[in-house]
Amino acid sequence: MSNEPNIQWPLDLVVAQTTPLTAEVRQLILRAADGGALPAFSAGAHLAVCVQPHGTGSAAQRAYSLLNSTAQSGHYEIAVKHEAHGAGGSRFMHALAPGDRLRAGMPKNDFALHAAPHHAVLIAGGIGITPILSMARWLDRAGQPFQLHYAARTPRAMPYRDEAAALGSARATLYFDHGEPSRGMPLEQILGAPAAGRHVYVCGPRPLIDAVVSAARAYHWPAENVHLELFGNTVPQAGDQPCRVVLARSGITLEVPAAQSILDAMIGAGLDPMFDCRRGECGVCAQRVLRGEPDHRDYALSTGQHEVERLMCVCVSRARGELVLDA
Repeated sequence: MSNEPNIQWPLDLVVAQTTPLTAEVRQLILRAADGGALPAFSAGAHLAVCVQPHGTGSAAQRAYSLLNSTAQSGHYEIAVKHEAHGAGGSRFMHALAPGDRLRAGMPKNDFALHAAPHHAVLIAGGIGITPILSMARWLDRAGQPFQLHYAARTPRAMPYRDEAAALGSARATLYFDHGEPSRGMPLEQILGAPAAGRHVYVCGPRPLIDAVVSAARAYHWPAENVHLELFGNTVPQAGDQPCRVVLARSGITLEVPAAQSILDAMIGAGLDPMFDCRRGECGVCAQRVLRGEPDHRDYALSTGQHEVERLMCVCVSRARGELVLDA
């Protein structure tokens, strides 16, 4: 996530324990610095943590899913994957040791379980297991039906592998493709035709999210029964080109580089557009297209919103040629 200089950090936390789970993933147990109880949360929630990547000179926020039981108020459990080519937040988190202090926001849930009892199909890829495992733990304790499908490159690269396997073959299936995509999840078999009271939850890298969404659409799953969370910020796609975006009401023309989002270009021009997730999942940043052809890359808007209402999510979507927005 980008720098948020005005964010408030109400939680003062201390690192109680760090444990390597794989060569790249480290578990951290966090407690309140004053020894008191921590705010409650629900399965799928995340914690925004204040990090100070080396060399940046400023604080930034990173979001990490909470894994432990929602009934446990004495600590928070998160797991962080070290991203060698990231902006430095994961390196900062991996360098923490017991006794180190952290500031954090209140737990927030943009990826909650459906409220009514239902059958949950849980799909995770790599470090995307963190919110999914929180859901599996809650559903297991609640006695609600679920199936977990969890993929990683190799067994050694799969955090929480033993815990997932301990759920039993009837409820958890693990996949290891060893770099060969054909060995991945058979999503068509996993999803199948929609059924009343059946919801799918998926978290992981963009290719997995795209594949699940595509399979769900092919089988005509209701959009409200498909829940997703993309791990990691969006990145430029191969072949992305600079684009020109005209903001009709503001009287501003933006020249947007291939590596920059339209949203960030608007912010850089001094505008104050509404936004939240920056991953195309919430739809808060949607703008109306007056002219031009958008390259839609969001998960939040329906086909009708794209084609009839002419809306686009400027945090992830781009333009094919010049675009004019009602902004």
